[in-house]
Amino acid sequence: MRLQSISLDGFRNYEDFSVDFVPGVNVICGENAQGKTNLLEAIGFLSGAKSHRARGDKELISFHRDRGTIAAQVESRDRDFLIEAQLFRGVRRKLFVNHVKLKTAGELSGIVQTVLFCPEDLALIKSGAAERRSFLDHAICQLRPRYAEALAQYHKLLDHKTRILRDWEKNPGLLHVLEDFNEAMARAGALVIHYRAHFVRKLAERASEIQREFSGGREELEISYQTVSTVQDPLGPTVELCEAIRRHQESHARAEMEARSCLSGPHKDDLLAKINGQPARQFASQGQTRTAALSLKLAERELFQDDTGQWPILLLDDVLSELDARRQDFVLRRIAGGQVFITGCEVPQGEFEEGKIIRIRGGKLEV
Repeated sequence: MRLQSISLDGFRNYEDFSVDFVPGVNVICGENAQGKTNLLEAIGFLSGAKSHRARGDKELISFHRDRGTIAAQVESRDRDFLIEAQLFRGVRRKLFVNHVKLKTAGELSGIVQTVLFCPEDLALIKSGAAERRSFLDHAICQLRPRYAEALAQYHKLLDHKTRILRDWEKNPGLLHVLEDFNEAMARAGALVIHYRAHFVRKLAERASEIQREFSGGREELEISYQTVSTVQDPLGPTVELCEAIRRHQESHARAEMEARSCLSGPHKDDLLAKINGQPARQFASQGQTRTAALSLKLAERELFQDDTGQWPILLLDDVLSELDARRQDFVLRRIAGGQVFITGCEVPQGEFEEGKIIRIRGGKLEV
């Protein structure tokens, strides 16, 4: 998988910008606030039409423009693709592949997969469960379209059930349909748990190995999946998972009606991390936190390659500057193979594949 070139028009601080990339390491250099992260954001947008920083498309469009465009030439699965995203203020965006309009943004993930690590990803270790669920969902959705469908269905059902629980006292008749929603949520939730559990099992093995090498053998990273308490074996058959969710729903039925919110289901799942046997969220140092989060992302990248036979595009935003020389060198050696984009104020020091240096100033290429 390779991003051959990208053109930006009215995207963030890029007015009329085009650049070609090499298959290996592309280093994007420049002073602060020149647009390095914006360029990575545009590349990441190609894998699912989502930004890791913006809530809506209007935030991605240049201040004085009504629309913005991302166009990219991509080589994937031994085919060439032209991907174009047209962004508008107040109007739904349009996505095209080889000039054919897409029905859903999810179709992009079948062409381009990306793995991003940025400073905000320290939240994977230190923040609440929502951050870690988002990490799992983004990763698995790129690999498993059926998971994306089950997850979307589950969240839709969750929204409906939440409204029922919120309004049932004013309209008691809503309780008659609650059982139907519980059954549908149990079936969709079983699929969500199934895919998450199998992904986490592989992720834990690979991330533990990376953390051990990253730290010179001083740190053991343990990753475990926490889901509905009645689920004894998340790796078990979906029929058993569905039944376990039903039991949990029944035991929490009264509490949900009193709380007027849905307390039962995989929307409460978490990914637990321990370093040397201690909960990382409470006890990990800043350095351990950064290393653990980066180990998860590097593990995700390698699982993609194992599953698809292609390396996903790796995006490292201002990561290496916070690592000592030994850990920088480890990362640069670990990312060999596949296409990589690294941002920073300076060219990183260490051994890595010969690549291309792209210098950015004010949203333009610096000659």
